Order: sequence, then structure tokens, then C-alpha cells
Amino acid sequence: MSIVTIRNVEFLNNPARFLDPYNFRVTFECIAPLPEDLEWRLIYVSSPGNEELDQELDDCLVGPVPVGVNSFEFEGSAPLPSKIPPEDVLGVAALILTGSYKDQEFVRVGYYQNTEYDNEEMKESPPTPVVFDRLVRDINTKPRVTRFQIKWDVSPENATGGTVSAGAATSAAVPSANDLYVDDSTMEGIETSQ
Repeated sequence: MSIVTIRNVEFLNNPARFLDPYNFRVTFECIAPLPEDLEWRLIYVSSPGNEELDQELDDCLVGPVPVGVNSFEFEGSAPLPSKIPPEDVLGVAALILTGSYKDQEFVRVGYYQNTEYDNEEMKESPPTPVVFDRLVRDINTKPRVTRFQIKWDVSPENATGGTVSAGAATSAAVPSANDLYVDDSTMEGIETSQ
């Protein structure tokens, strides 16, 4: 069971210029008071095959956190153009929001970001070098959410006034599609593409 659940992430300036800061509001629910801060980080991924090029755009601490629905506004800097390979500027990149408690990541929310020029002529024939002040970004608002089980060190109260244990000991990991086992003997007569 997770003590913190993200309810909504609202981008306040989408679409926007590529060099504009990211502005968004995070709304989350907390089912037990957290005496320590939650750490939120915003990461820009321009080259998925090379983590060294990932840019942490900003981070913030929120806390202590009371029980209930909470929200905060977050502003992250635009990525540094000098750290993006020219061939990875246009097209799709990823924007990742992570949440951690006591240095343990409990959620990762990923968004696809499309970057293109602001006019048809430059879209059809992109200039070299890249003209960053003519780029616009559009973030797809359908996220991919990954949750991680962590040790929260707190317990929520249940309806009878007692406490309910929370953390890895009472939770099971959600398998990914890669972890699922398919018995080929049950697939007899079913066409599959290879």
C-alpha cells in the first residue's frame, strides 16, 4: 500500500516555447501524516539510450505532509540546449516527474514531449544549426505511471481507529508485460505474430 497517491498533474503552460520553463500543479493524496519531506524531481530525457544526457531540470521538497489531498505548483527550467545532441532535438523526448520519500523513489510519471518548429517552412526544411528560440514543445497529457514499493515508516488509521501496516511487507509488486509467463501449450490454435 502506498501512503501517497498522485491524483493529477496539470501542465499550466502547454504547449509552450521550448526554452520556456515548465509550470505544472501536482495534486496528491496522503493517507498518513509524513513527518519528513517528499522530494519531487523533473528530468528531461532527450536520448533514451544514453542516461548521461538526462537533465535534472529542477527539484523541490514538500513537507511535512498532512493527511488528505495536497497540491503544489512546480516550476522547472527548460533543458540546456548545449546538452542535447542536435539529432535528438526535434521529435519525441521524455519528461519524467519522480517522487521520493527518505531517498526512496515511490513513483515515476513519464510524459512524451514532441518538439518542432513553430512554422511550416522550418518544419519541412529544418535549419542547421538548430534555432532553439523558434521551437515549440507539446507534452502529451496521458502519462505512463510506475509505482515502487518502499518502506514508509508510518501507518494509516483504518475505519475502526486501529492502524494498518503499510510498505513493502504488505504489498506486492505489479508485474510488467515482460514478466508475464505464457504457456505455449495453451496457445494451441491461436495465431500469434512473431
